Amino acid sequence: MSTPTDTQPLVSVLIAAYNTEAYVGETLESVLAQDWRPFEVIVVDDGSTDGTAGIVKSFDRVRYLRQENSGPGAARNTAIAAAGGEFIAVTDSDDLMAPGRLSLQARYLIEHPEVDAVLGRQEWLNPPSWLARDALYGDLAGVPVGGSAMFRRAALIAVGGYDPSFRSGEDTDLLIRMRERGHSYLVLPEVVLYRRFRETSLTGGQAFHVQLLRSLRGKLEREHGRQEETLS
Repeated sequence: MSTPTDTQPLVSVLIAAYNTEAYVGETLESVLAQDWRPFEVIVVDDGSTDGTAGIVKSFDRVRYLRQENSGPGAARNTAIAAAGGEFIAVTDSDDLMAPGRLSLQARYLIEHPEVDAVLGRQEWLNPPSWLARDALYGDLAGVPVGGSAMFRRAALIAVGGYDPSFRSGEDTDLLIRMRERGHSYLVLPEVVLYRRFRETSLTGGQAFHVQLLRSLRGKLEREHGRQEETLS
């Protein structure tokens, strides 16, 4: 692993943003307050029509990229292609990064080269009353996938990044494909994300199981294809 420098950070923080002018500034403040050094921040504006661009551009340390609206998976793939770090931390443009998250996750990956990604736990800023608790930690809505993960960039590239055809559930689909390819990941017990519920977000109020079933169906189809290749 190369030694990070001011021009070659070990960690790249990637944020896909779409019409989050009311939140993205606070999100970026929580990212820039991290105690890990050095790191870069890349925001891909997925065709916002509000004031998101101006707010992001007001942060000198943040790299701003814009694309036509293509969904969060495509936006994150754009950010991955532009990133220089060996570790890729993903967060959403309306959530807050918990203090110390980058240091916690980067140090774990450094100390455990056999692990390709680490996730963490979440606390909700404004949880809706219907959120259920998971069986392992007792946290509302379980372990966050998209906004809590830090990946090895090489592992993301190896599995082809995010599937841009998913408009939601792209994070879970990515983890399913990583596990298929033998890339290990785990959940750290610390809270790394303060999450905001918004009914207007891509995941707000949507049935998660629909996208999960699509991912699992894809997994079964790929396994069936490999079996047929083996038998032929």
